[in-house]
Amino acid sequence: MRILHTSDWHLGKYLDGNSRLWEQERFLEDFVKLVEEKKVDLVIIAGDIYDTANPPAKAEQLFYDTLKKLSRDGERVTLVIAGNHDSPERLVAAGPLAREHGIIMLGTPKAIAQTGTYGKHKITESGEGYFKLQIGEEQAVIVTIPFPSEKRLEEMIYTEMSEEEEKLKSYGERLKQLMDSLAVHYQEDTINLLTAHLFVAWIEESGSERSISLGGSYIVDSKCFPKQAQYIALGHIHRPQIVPGTEKRARYAGAPLHYHKGEAAFQKKVFLVEVQAGEPCQVEEIPLNTYKPIEIWKCNAFEEAVRKCMENSNRQCWVYLEIKTETFITEQEIKQLKSIKDDILEIIPIFPRLETASEEALNFAEKPFEEVFREFFIREKGGEPEPELVELLLKIVSEEDEDEAACIKNKGNK
Repeated sequence: MRILHTSDWHLGKYLDGNSRLWEQERFLEDFVKLVEEKKVDLVIIAGDIYDTANPPAKAEQLFYDTLKKLSRDGERVTLVIAGNHDSPERLVAAGPLAREHGIIMLGTPKAIAQTGTYGKHKITESGEGYFKLQIGEEQAVIVTIPFPSEKRLEEMIYTEMSEEEEKLKSYGERLKQLMDSLAVHYQEDTINLLTAHLFVAWIEESGSERSISLGGSYIVDSKCFPKQAQYIALGHIHRPQIVPGTEKRARYAGAPLHYHKGEAAFQKKVFLVEVQAGEPCQVEEIPLNTYKPIEIWKCNAFEEAVRKCMENSNRQCWVYLEIKTETFITEQEIKQLKSIKDDILEIIPIFPRLETASEEALNFAEKPFEEVFREFFIREKGGEPEPELVELLLKIVSEEDEDEAACIKNKGNK
């Protein structure tokens, strides 16, 4: 079975007030061509289809048009799960109509994919959080975990533990319990897959993800994934990467476009997975095109920034412009730069004196008090301080520290 794993399309997303819809449209055109070229059997879209729970009509139309093209009249299966940005109810509203095109849409961990025909393929068995899919002669058991909020996770787990015992269990422990309960459906003679939208520990974020972790409560350990799963298709993190500790079975496909200046340095990808029952999967990383890159221009003076804008005035790129300056950049200067180069998102003045002051403050904080005092005395008086003066000052400082510690202790006792 050939699977193409993607996620985090964020259709309708803006970059500092600028629409990315035309870039997303270009990506989806290329994505459909890639699916055809690679003869993909199953497309997995691991959540965050839209950027908001109430996406613009054009974004929805783009999504449904793409699904129809991917389907090729029901010859190919597409599995879609909801992410933390999606409205589960809105996402799956077209589910019954999508079935004839081989499209499976699931909004919550409790969702059940109805058995029956999906395009030219079948779901032969299903329950909350899993289903068995037949594509030609191949059978796959797929565990599905759309974004599992705390409430949705509680709805999935039924135990004989007391309410107090349940409260002591962490989010990660509950999620592992859920995955263990779903893993019993995996079989030795089926292709065993898992797709989820969540945040795994030790992963590198890019800066554009909306946090789903409150004080670390929504972070899970990679050990929660069942050993029987041959490939684990994840969504939420925008940087493509392998999850440590999973023997390369678990991967984040990442977002298809650069959605933040922190993402500009790394290549966007999708993963092509070839897998058969009982065998390790083979994964090919396929790089994606960049339609309009995000660039950070660092200039040493306003005049250099003007030249840079003139030299690149016709290039398609989003620009964050950093300019070293001793004074504030005026509104007129900002207008001048933006009249030369479209798509400047932000102009950031960099004040060298403040940078130097920050470095000096950092160095000051790292030095012992005695050394700081000696440097100050030499700079102000032109010579070393007398040993008696240094000893007296250190004694005063020591006594003040002791008084402060005693005060804190007394408050604690009260």
